[in-house]
Amino acid sequence: MSKTGIFYGSSNGTTEGIAKKIAAKLGVEQKDIHDVASAKVNDLDEYEVLLLGSSTWGIGDLQDDWESFIKVLSSANLSGKKVALFGCGDSSSYPDSFCDAVGKIYQVVKGVSTVIGFTSTEGYSFDASEAVVDHRFVGLILDEENERNLSEKRIEGWIAELKTEI
Repeated sequence: MSKTGIFYGSSNGTTEGIAKKIAAKLGVEQKDIHDVASAKVNDLDEYEVLLLGSSTWGIGDLQDDWESFIKVLSSANLSGKKVALFGCGDSSSYPDSFCDAVGKIYQVVKGVSTVIGFTSTEGYSFDASEAVVDHRFVGLILDEENERNLSEKRIEGWIAELKTEI
């Protein structure tokens, strides 16, 4: 498998926990899991595959640490890299901006990298999301607030698909 780095932003630990679960299932070492609060642009250079994760806050906002790191990501050379996205949101409280943060990250990486790991919107209940392109999510989308019982199955399915794309 290509050298994979996981970069996440997490305010309450949920996205961090998801990042660690994904790492364990993909065999990504602890040293290759990065909190974007302290990550630098050259950290991205080490990897052929980047998994980028953020929770969505407020009405479609990036997680706080991503507010700064999105600029770092924008300045990175992502040419030739494969990028997969993941994130958490609350479809019940924010059905009109469900997981928008993942869509915001997608806007930065599309066209300058190969985005992989798109998933179906089937089985989700929400009204709108910036993370939906061509009727699919641009990555793994989880609702730990309302559908935690579905997260493991969704992670497993996403990981299986990623393994075919990496």
